[in-house]
Parts: sequence; structure tokens; C-alpha cells
Amino acid sequence: MKLRIKSNSLRYRLTRTDVDNLAREGYLEEQVSFAGEPLVYALQLTEGKELTSSYIDNKITMCMSRKMISELINTDRVGFENKYGVLELLVEKDFVCLDEVDEDQSDNYPNPLAQKKKG
Repeated sequence: MKLRIKSNSLRYRLTRTDVDNLAREGYLEEQVSFAGEPLVYALQLTEGKELTSSYIDNKITMCMSRKMISELINTDRVGFENKYGVLELLVEKDFVCLDEVDEDQSDNYPNPLAQKKKG
């Protein structure tokens, strides 16, 4: 799971394994050591109908519905977004980059633009 924060937007990108684990366990969590303290970011399934988020004790938790994760698994849906107060929330599939990068992308979703780039 990747976290991207820019201005008032919060984006989680999920690999295929992330989506499978979230569907099975109902919860994902990662952390980064930030200024000597852990910054935890998590994604939790709920019965709610839209994306929500909280920040408590150095932990960012985004909540998404079980229906949303089902759509990510069973359809071509790329992601979900919601404006939560002033914060823009987004959860999306992590696609293979079209440019060369130095990270392992073997668990990422195939990029739907890859065929267009070849042609």
C-alpha cells in the first residue's frame, strides 16, 4: 500500500495483494519512521457508503465500504474518491508505471494505457 499526501489530498494506492488482503482481513496497515516516530497509515473496511478518514495518535486511518472493495475485485473499477471536509480522499489500484522505475511492480495491476502506448 502506498500513501501519497499532497496539499489537502490523501491517496492510497493498492497492489493486487493489498486488495486481496483487505478483502480477507478487513484491514491493512503500514508505517514509516518519520522524525524518529512511527507514522502509521491504515485502510479499514466498514459498512459506510463513502470514504472517510481520521488522524489519531500519529495514525491516519481511511475507511472504505465492503461494497467498494468488492467492486475493485470484481470489476474494472479503478478507484473511489470522496471529499471529506476539506480533504480529498482517494483509494485506487496501483498500476504498473509506463516509465521505467527502480521499484518492484510485479504485484501491480496491468496498466490499461500500456496497449495505447505500444500502438
